[in-house]
Amino acid sequence: MAIKPSSQNTVDALLRDLTSERAVTRDSAVARLAVIGSRAIARLNAVAADKRAAAPARAAALRALEAIGDPRALDAAIPAVGDPDASVAVAAVGVARALFGTPRGVEAVDHVTSAALDPSGHQEVRRAAARALADLPASTVAPVFKALGGDKDPQLAALGRELGGTAPPAPPRGPLHKWVDADVLEDPDGLRRALLADHGAGVPLTALHRLVQQLREREEAEKPARRPGWAAARAAAHAALAARGSRIALYDLRETLEATTEPLPVEFLTALTIIGDPSCLEAIAAAYARAVKKRTDEWWRRHLLAAFHEIIRREKVTPRHAAMKRVQKRWPQVLGTRD
Repeated sequence: MAIKPSSQNTVDALLRDLTSERAVTRDSAVARLAVIGSRAIARLNAVAADKRAAAPARAAALRALEAIGDPRALDAAIPAVGDPDASVAVAAVGVARALFGTPRGVEAVDHVTSAALDPSGHQEVRRAAARALADLPASTVAPVFKALGGDKDPQLAALGRELGGTAPPAPPRGPLHKWVDADVLEDPDGLRRALLADHGAGVPLTALHRLVQQLREREEAEKPARRPGWAAARAAAHAALAARGSRIALYDLRETLEATTEPLPVEFLTALTIIGDPSCLEAIAAAYARAVKKRTDEWWRRHLLAAFHEIIRREKVTPRHAAMKRVQKRWPQVLGTRD
């Protein structure tokens, strides 16, 4: 599809934003490029494949490709699964995982499997690959998880045993599909229950991401009295993505936390705790400071702190990290408080 001049200019600007040193700017560009969709595929593929480009820009381009969910993205993603930079390779695994169900899915699965089993590979990439394979039927991936269960790396061995014992068969189409397939969303309470029931098992990650976008639009269009129900449904969609290890909509989590002045549904914090990264720390710290100032209920403050310190622990964030330095300068009370 040809890109009109006006769209071309927008894509050019967003691609420049992918090279920003600020994670927030890059993530905002990823979100907007995901909306532009297939018209940006060729340009994003070029950025992702350009080994002269900075790793954060290439990883961001791959995350945009994952969100778009077009099989052409595999042209850049498959070679990048073996990239020496772990952040690029993990993002490429995310693209391949989102496209397992496409006509090129076998090719994608082969490369992700190779990444999971490569003893010389980066541990983070191997773990991401293993979790991606858990989306497939147990009969298909059982040999992979059996092999990982005997890996020399204790963490990967434990992950292989865990996934090998829980990898589900391909699930039938469940009640969630009626919302995923719907042109207009209705009944936010029913949608929330369906999401929480099985974390969207059997629904492609790209479909869950699209659902997050639709729910946000619907929430913003509603009258204030009706927004909480839609916010709760969106929170459940985030929890479903997080339960499957996907950061495809992390930007929305962070932006929601940045904008809120009131406690959010618990699933937002659940998702943040599971898949939040250092780019979320400032938003959490700011929300905590606002909660203390307003004397918001203790439950909200406690869960914000728990998410903050879990991200630091899981991502091994040191005091020298740029985000931690900014938190120390603006919200030092968060660093001195434990949940």
